[in-house]
Amino acid sequence: MQAKEIKDKINTLIEQASSIDPTLARRLEEINRWLKHTKLGSLNSKPIVLAFLLELITDSTIWLLIKSLPSPEEQQAKFAQMTPNERYWYGYLFPKWINATDSKFYIWKQKMMSGEFNQVDSDIIKSIAQDIVRREGNFWQRYIADLSMATDLIVSHHDKKPLCIQITSVSQQFQRQKYQDWQNSLRSWEIERGLFVSYNPADSNFINQLVNVALYNSDHLAEGKYINFS
Repeated sequence: MQAKEIKDKINTLIEQASSIDPTLARRLEEINRWLKHTKLGSLNSKPIVLAFLLELITDSTIWLLIKSLPSPEEQQAKFAQMTPNERYWYGYLFPKWINATDSKFYIWKQKMMSGEFNQVDSDIIKSIAQDIVRREGNFWQRYIADLSMATDLIVSHHDKKPLCIQITSVSQQFQRQKYQDWQNSLRSWEIERGLFVSYNPADSNFINQLVNVALYNSDHLAEGKYINFS
C-alpha cells in the first residue's frame, strides 16, 4: 500500500471510528496531524513509517470490527478465534494504548519520521521469533509494543499465557538502568509479567538459550514478576 492509499485509509477509519470508538478516532486524528506536512513522495521513502502505519491500519480495522459486533457474546466469540497473543493484544494492550496518555508517543513518532529510529537488534529478534515458531510457540510483534511498552516480542507456549519480552545487547555498565526503565514501563502499562533478556553476540548458542528462557517463562513465570536474564 502506497502513501496516498494509507492516508486515505486512515481518513476512512477516522470516519468509521467516530461513531464506534471516538477515542480511537482521536488517536487516528493525531496520526493524521503527524503526517499532514509530509509529502507523499517523502512518506513513500520511509519504510519504517509505512510499516508502522500499516500495522496501525490493521489493528484499527480489527478493533472496529470487534467493537461493532452487537453483543458481548459475539465479541468474546471473535476473541476465542484468535491466538493467545492476538487476544492479549486486541483484548488488552491495544485498547489500553488507544485510551492512555502515551508519554513516549510524541518522541518516537518524531524519531521514526526523521529516520533516527533504528532497529539494531531486528535480525536477532527475527531469528528468535523463527525459532519460537519452530518449537511450536507463538509470537506477536508490534511497533507500539516495542516503542511505547518496551516489548520486542509477546510470546506464548504450551500454557498459552502471553509474556512480554525485551531483548537487548546492552553492556553490563548500563544494564541495571535499562532494566529499571523497562520494569517501570511495564508497570505503567499494567503488564503483569515480563522478561528482560540481555545477550552476548559473541556466544554462538545465545539464540537457543534465549528461546529456552522465553518459552519456559511464558509457561511458568508468576504474575507480578519481572525478571532479568543475561
